[in-house]
Amino acid sequence: MATKRIRFVQRRKVAGFTQEGLAEHLGVERSTVGRWETAETEPQVWLRPKLARALKVTGEELQGILSDVTALQARPSERMNFALENPASTDMVVAAHLHERVRRLDESYDQSSSTSLLGPAGQTHGQVKFLRENASNPRVRRALYEIEADSATLMGQLVWDVSQRRDQHAPLTYFGEAVEAARHVRDPSIESYATLRMSFVALYGEKSPQRGVTLAQRAAEVAKVASPSLTGLSLLHVAEGHAMKGALKECEDALRKADAQFDRVGPDDVAAQYYTVNEFNRLSGSCYLFLDLPERAEPILRTTTRALAAKKKSQVIALGNLTLALIRQGKLDEAAATMHRTIDAVELTRGWGGLNLAFSAGRELRQWRNEPWAQDINDRLLALMATT
Repeated sequence: MATKRIRFVQRRKVAGFTQEGLAEHLGVERSTVGRWETAETEPQVWLRPKLARALKVTGEELQGILSDVTALQARPSERMNFALENPASTDMVVAAHLHERVRRLDESYDQSSSTSLLGPAGQTHGQVKFLRENASNPRVRRALYEIEADSATLMGQLVWDVSQRRDQHAPLTYFGEAVEAARHVRDPSIESYATLRMSFVALYGEKSPQRGVTLAQRAAEVAKVASPSLTGLSLLHVAEGHAMKGALKECEDALRKADAQFDRVGPDDVAAQYYTVNEFNRLSGSCYLFLDLPERAEPILRTTTRALAAKKKSQVIALGNLTLALIRQGKLDEAAATMHRTIDAVELTRGWGGLNLAFSAGRELRQWRNEPWAQDINDRLLALMATT
């Protein structure tokens, strides 16, 4: 595989040397400089101080330049294979390739089943960690820490989904990895989001509203220096935790604080795409359901289900909650129709959040189990259970 030290070549030119000029200055052959630039050989240790002075860099900067080796005219798979076999030579091009891979997997989350994503996401996460642990270039290591924070967060989501929210330990381990990686590169946005994901495990997995509130508050505190969107999103889950405890006043106080963050969101907010009116409404509706106020939840959730058509896993949760709101008001015809839409969406996404809500709604319909329409729903739920 052809390789080149592009930064070395750039630095030589900036310092005003041709290959011949640098070779003459150092007392070596021009071909020696050429081999350094193609990464065939390394400058001898005794020559490096003089080389650093010629290039007007420190010894540490020179080491970084020499460590930055780029594979030329290679497909991404070839570059990746080379990096995995020679991890110390991992460069920013390989890091960019891994970043793009994680981004694509993350973008697929709302449209694809978590089971189908888990394998490729796990492989990518393992490669990121391995290369980060062995990369010799500090700049590359920093980039890989940032990618690791994102990939660990995604892995936590996927493992939790695939375990049907029964495994709390593995997701929390991944989210903990993400927090540590984010702290290493001092990225409060990634740290906040991973901490917020930990609060989801507490709220929906461990069924511990107080721990969920504590973690969501911590996420909001971390995010406030960097992202009003993440601050608002975290406060929404603070509100949801209070709603689970039946604390109406605290819940609505948190909702008001979350709503106030919309005015602070700017064009550079990295999480703006996640904190939308639809997300606010989805969680507000959930809050009023927990507070046993289905008549307040219903109109909010109706609007939300229509608006979330492109985000299937979020839409199915809104549909499940809307079904519950309708059942609790005795609107059975509408509840049955919405329940079928919920099951349709769960069959498509296999998201455990929606699946859990579908089964919850099914349990609330048991008192009508002798009705033909309720039997149809029960049959579909049984078939769904058999395939999960």
